[in-house]
Amino acid sequence: MPMPKRQNKRKKKAAGATGEEDASDAEEPTTPKKKARKTKPYVPALRTGPYALLIALSTQERGSREGITKAHLIELAQPHCDSSFSAPSDPTKFYTAWNSMKTLQNKDMVYEKGRPTRLYYLTDEGWDTAEALLKTVDPSQARLDKFTSATRAAPDDSDNEGISDIESPIQRSNARPSSGSPKKSAVLDIVPQGKPVSSAADLPSFTPIVLEPGSFTVELVLDIREIRAKSDRDYMEKNLTSGGIKPIMRALALGDVLWVAKLHDPGLLKRRGAEGEEVLLDYVVERKRLDDLISSIKDGRFHEQKFRLRKSGVKNVIYIIEEMANAADRYGEAVASAIASTQVVNGYFVKKTQGMDDTIRYLLTMTKILKEKYEMKPLHLIPTKVVTTTNYLPLLEDLAKKQPNIDYHITYDAFADISSKSGNSTLRDTYLKMLMCIRGVTGEKALEIQKRWKTPKDFLDAYNRIEEKEGTGEQCRKKKMDLVSGEMVNLIGRKKIAKALSVKISEVWGDVQT
Repeated sequence: MPMPKRQNKRKKKAAGATGEEDASDAEEPTTPKKKARKTKPYVPALRTGPYALLIALSTQERGSREGITKAHLIELAQPHCDSSFSAPSDPTKFYTAWNSMKTLQNKDMVYEKGRPTRLYYLTDEGWDTAEALLKTVDPSQARLDKFTSATRAAPDDSDNEGISDIESPIQRSNARPSSGSPKKSAVLDIVPQGKPVSSAADLPSFTPIVLEPGSFTVELVLDIREIRAKSDRDYMEKNLTSGGIKPIMRALALGDVLWVAKLHDPGLLKRRGAEGEEVLLDYVVERKRLDDLISSIKDGRFHEQKFRLRKSGVKNVIYIIEEMANAADRYGEAVASAIASTQVVNGYFVKKTQGMDDTIRYLLTMTKILKEKYEMKPLHLIPTKVVTTTNYLPLLEDLAKKQPNIDYHITYDAFADISSKSGNSTLRDTYLKMLMCIRGVTGEKALEIQKRWKTPKDFLDAYNRIEEKEGTGEQCRKKKMDLVSGEMVNLIGRKKIAKALSVKISEVWGDVQT
C-alpha cells in the first residue's frame, strides 16, 4: 500500500495561485494605518517676546507694504512684554526679548527685507495668529496688582515684628551718585533720644499740622545704590522715568524704595513748625534678587533688616523678591521658609517678580495708586518737636487706637534721623543683634532670651553664677550648655531653643570649650 501523504499545516503562498479558497488561505492579517497627527499651530504665550512682536506688527494694515524698523518695533512691543527688549533679564546673560524675532522667523510668521535698514513684516500665517490673539486678549489691558491698606503694628515685645496687611537685587553698590542726581545723604540730628515711655501718660499731646489737598504731590524715592550692573547704573532710574514717574534719587537709611509727599511750597513746613519739604508716606519697599536673599539669610542680614523695618514705624512694608532661574535649587527650603516667615510672622507683604523689568512695572503701578490714595485728601503731620526715638512707636500705637480713621505722618528728615543705624540703637537693640549673630538664633528666639535675661550683663552673670556654684569641672560645663534650653523647655514652635543651639550660645556667652 502506498504511504499516505503528510499534510503540511503551513500553507505556503504559491506564486500565481488561483481560486477563492487559495486566496483566502493566503491572506494575512494587516495592521490598520495610524492617522498622521496634525501639527498644532504655534501660539505664543501672553506677554512673551513673540506675543509682543506679533501685537506690535499687527498695528499695520493687513496687506500694507510698509514695514516697521527694529527701533520702532521695540517701542511698540515693549508695553506688551514682561521682559526687556533692550537689556537682558539677568546681568549674567546676553539675550533679550528681541531674540524672539528669530523664533517667529523660523515659524514663518515674520519676514524681513531691506539693507542696511531692515524692515519687518507679518506673513499670512503671522497675520492669522495675530488676529486670533487680538480676538481673545485685550492688549491694552494693564497688569494691576491688588492693593489693600494695612493696620499699624503694635510695637510690643512679642515675636510679631510688625503687622501689615498690604498685598502686594539687582546688586547693591556703594558707588557714589552721579553729580546730576538729586540726593540727600546727610541725616539731620533733629530727633532726640528722649526718656523711656512706661505708660500712655508719658506720651506728649500736640496739635497736628494739616496739609491741604493740592499743596503736595506724591513722589517715588529710589536708593542710589539700586543698580542693575556696574556698567548699567541708571537702568532703574531711566525706565521709571520713561514710564512716566521720575524718581528722587538719594541714599536711603532704610529700605530701597519709599514714597513721600513733596510740597509745592518749600517753606510751608517751616512756617508751620516743622522742617524740610517732604512728608513720609506709610509705604516702604525692600527689594532683593533671589541670590541676594539667599546670601542675606546665610549671613544674618535678612533678620537684621526685618528688625530695623519693624522699628521704623512704617505700617506697610513690601518685600519684592526677584526670581532667578536655578538660584534656589540648593536652598529652596530655606528660601520658602524665609518668605513664609516674612508673611506670617512679620506680617509683611511679599511680591514675587520675574526680574527687574517686572519690578519697575510694579513700582510704577504702586506710585499711580498712591497718588490716587493721598493727593486728594489732607495729610496729618506730627510736629517733630514732640517726637523722640523712644516715644515715636508708642505714640503711633496710641494714635492708632484713639483715632483709627486718621493716618499720622512725620517729615522725611525726622524719619531719616530715627531710621539711621546710629540714631535708633538702644542697649536692647544692640543686645538682640548680638544674640542674632549666633547661627540659628532668629529674631523670635533672641526676643525670648531677652525676656529672661534683660541685659547682656544679666546673661553673663547667669553663666558666672553657675561657675561660682559648680566650679570649673565637667558638671559646670554641662549646666552652662543646658542653661538656655532648660529655661525654654516649655516653649513650642519657632521660639523653642534646642540643646544643640543652647550649646552654641554657651560657647559664645559662657566661654564653654567643646
